[in-house]
Amino acid sequence: MEIKSAELARYSEDFLLQSQMGKRLFYEVAKDLPIIDYHNHLCPQDLATNRQFKNLAEAWVLHDPYKHRAMRICGVPEQQITGDASDESKFMHWAKTLPKTIGNPLHLWSAMELKEVFDLDESLNEHNAREIWDRCNELLQQPGYGAMDMLRQFKVEKLCTSDVLLDDLEAHQKASKFHGISVLPSLRGDAILAVDTPDFDNWLQKLQHATQVVITSLDHYKHAISVKLNDFDSAGCCLADHSLDAGFVFLPTTAASAQAIFKKLVQKDQVSVQELSVIKNHLLEFLGKEYARRNWVLQLHIGAQRFTSSRLRKLAGPAGGYAGMGFACDIRGLAQLIDRMELEGLLPKTILFTLNPVDNEAFATLTGSYAQDGIVAKIQFGPAWWYNDQYHGIIKHLQDIASFGLLSQFIGMTTDSRSVFSFSRHEYFRRILCDQIGTWVAQGVMPADESLLAQLVKDIAYFNSKQWIFNE
Repeated sequence: MEIKSAELARYSEDFLLQSQMGKRLFYEVAKDLPIIDYHNHLCPQDLATNRQFKNLAEAWVLHDPYKHRAMRICGVPEQQITGDASDESKFMHWAKTLPKTIGNPLHLWSAMELKEVFDLDESLNEHNAREIWDRCNELLQQPGYGAMDMLRQFKVEKLCTSDVLLDDLEAHQKASKFHGISVLPSLRGDAILAVDTPDFDNWLQKLQHATQVVITSLDHYKHAISVKLNDFDSAGCCLADHSLDAGFVFLPTTAASAQAIFKKLVQKDQVSVQELSVIKNHLLEFLGKEYARRNWVLQLHIGAQRFTSSRLRKLAGPAGGYAGMGFACDIRGLAQLIDRMELEGLLPKTILFTLNPVDNEAFATLTGSYAQDGIVAKIQFGPAWWYNDQYHGIIKHLQDIASFGLLSQFIGMTTDSRSVFSFSRHEYFRRILCDQIGTWVAQGVMPADESLLAQLVKDIAYFNSKQWIFNE
């Protein structure tokens, strides 16, 4: 079945590239560089088995909170988003929604994804949805359209999934061994700090079983955690990630006080809100030091307002696409956390992400506040994250790093995504990066030294993350 392209529906070949310098940097330097994606939420088992998706909805729509959010804004019933409607029906509702996202990055991302994976030039809408649905479903059943096949198509060299402490890590080794892309685990450490959740007792029981450590004190808990951290380290893990959501305040404490609070938790005694914050801060500081001992990188994702609609949380789960942007970070508290680790000589390399762009300048400035002899950029201001991962957000982010830090040391893009299709966002970022550099040249902010600029692009798009995170 041939899908005829509609010329007027296409983005131009030079989309996002306005300057001649930007075009040369993208096409001659950035375009074909391999991809290193150091933080995403892909399923390791899907990669190990080179999963072939049943249909386009399963591969592209069902697990994408960005799409779900847009569909809700357009009034699509929840049944057609995360409910019990058929995959085909959910796809058709997305196709009807997509034209309404014009101006939102979803519109361009979707065009890029369909072009890269299926070589489709036509913009998806309700009128051509059936034709595209049938054609793409047919292709998805053919050789070369498994999850790892598509990642190879994107030129992915290395990626790190997000894994909780008790996860089985064998799938990563299997995926790396059989499919030619380095697939590594990274630790999603939030469950370790979730001492105030109803599931914490169950978590402790599972941790005890996995480590054969009886946990009756904070020291026991730390020991059990260290046992599992060693397992992650043996599996090639070199990054850990923690969310510091809106309202984060750092409250330092003594070891004795932390022990007493943890004992109250284990005994199910009443624990105050402040005590909960204290023990979480203590555990985060402990983990940061453990990461430093293993030469891991600590990622801090700061500022999400995850509790908005209780109704949607019940319907769609904790990551259902309804989170909001929190207020500005408590920079004083963040600096104190980093300082305490540094004073003990156990500050890991750290990547700071903010959801609220009002923090950009402060975070970019912090990259120079904890410099260490012989170590390049001990603190990184990570890529524009979540709602900021769009044209204007990325430009502001690049401008702020260049103005308040060193753009040349920036570790570049990561997808933070649940879909292999989303790896097209590396191209999206690279186009914006190259065009911004071209704009700076045109404005006289940077010299028209193509050798210098080409190396800058190569480093940000590929080499910096390869060297800074993986020491390669």
